[in-house]
Amino acid sequence: MSDLRAVILAGGRGTRLRPYTTTLPKPLVPIGEEGTILDIVLRQLAYRGFTAATLAIGHLGALIRAVVGDGSDRGIAVDYAIEPTPLGTMGPVVSILDRLPEHFLVLNGDVLTDIDFADVLHHHVASEAPLTVATYRREVLVDFGVLEVADGRIVAFSEKPTLSYSVSMGVYGLSRRTLARYPAGRPLGFDELVRDLLERGETPASYGYDGYWLDIGRPDDYDRANAEFSRLREMLLPGG
Repeated sequence: MSDLRAVILAGGRGTRLRPYTTTLPKPLVPIGEEGTILDIVLRQLAYRGFTAATLAIGHLGALIRAVVGDGSDRGIAVDYAIEPTPLGTMGPVVSILDRLPEHFLVLNGDVLTDIDFADVLHHHVASEAPLTVATYRREVLVDFGVLEVADGRIVAFSEKPTLSYSVSMGVYGLSRRTLARYPAGRPLGFDELVRDLLERGETPASYGYDGYWLDIGRPDDYDRANAEFSRLREMLLPGG
């Protein structure tokens, strides 16, 4: 693929990250001494060969536009899609389908990871799936004794088990044909899209990843990102 394009979702209010997002949109919170999380994402995309990115903006979008501009100083052409009302994860993408190539990347504007964004998109195209989701294994410790009950009887017991789940990283490979059936201007969440595809028998693909990933959605995650960044800088920003 010669035309690598991305859509970055940067319109949320970041309510879970308050008080950091009281005056700043979440993609503009600073990370280490490298600028903002959005700076890092754009530089990563440019390094992986992406030539253009559309920022879907809403809350405090004018500030994002003023900081990022046309993206030329980050090595990637940036344009904008204004989200006047919240449209969910995929709704903003539906509204700009006519501006996108057949296959493109969609990602949250607050994801800190060293995943190869171009490889995700290439995997999506090769899979011929309607949607590809970058997935990560997360383990959850249940701090209780867990009982399995059947017909009023305890049939199994586990003391404080650790459960393992595949979760979405907020990075997706998508195709125009997948979203063409949905009307523009209406909310469309990632959950709704996945359920709809499954009901239609159009199975999404998984791009499993076990490298570094952090969703900067809560103050604890944000503090961790800043604490770890100097040690992980070369990994997160290859090529300088």
